[in-house]
Amino acid sequence: MRRESTAVAATGEGDGQGGPRSRKGVQTRARLLDAAKEIFEENGFLEARISDIAERAGLSHGAFYHYFDSKEQVFREIAEMLDDQLAEPMESVIFAPGSSADPRERLQTALRQHLERYRDEARIMGVIEQVARYDDHVAAVRSSRNKLHREQMEASIRGMQRRGIADPTLDPKIAAAALGSMVERFAEMALAQGQLDAKVDDAADTLARLFVNALQMKETKSRRARR
Repeated sequence: MRRESTAVAATGEGDGQGGPRSRKGVQTRARLLDAAKEIFEENGFLEARISDIAERAGLSHGAFYHYFDSKEQVFREIAEMLDDQLAEPMESVIFAPGSSADPRERLQTALRQHLERYRDEARIMGVIEQVARYDDHVAAVRSSRNKLHREQMEASIRGMQRRGIADPTLDPKIAAAALGSMVERFAEMALAQGQLDAKVDDAADTLARLFVNALQMKETKSRRARR
């Protein structure tokens, strides 16, 4: 069953490649994005054809070019959308302003949600990881998003250090880069490449423990009080 790409479709503003303005145009563009994602998952990027994408969407070959310049453009848009979706748990759970939840609990929740989403999109993520190695645009977009996520994690580590929850002697920039890379490489290896058979809950628990041990995270007073 196809899922409507509402996150992408909702951004359009003018019919055609500038973005659809009508409801029908929004729905048609979403159908093309969903169809393209399926074709990329099945055939990979290099073997995917625009005619196959249009046929899967139930549209003419020319209809594709009404909304996209090339298969590169539609692939890049899918890659950007998925990067945002996969990053969302880290942003809304770990970095949520004003949250009173224990940092360790938030960390495990976010990691589990991140891995679950990556697992659900493992086939297309495997293709994106491959294309990022030779497509400068995809590589640049992923690099930019990774930089943002590292900066957010760095800020979170600094905050925990100020509150006495994390080891104050650690360099937060290096720690954020190392721990972030660990999570992303693990997800690619275990879920996209299938090199490791592990349950998501077990993986999230282990990764969270590695974070806790690396940062020497201490329990907050609110959690100790609940015991």
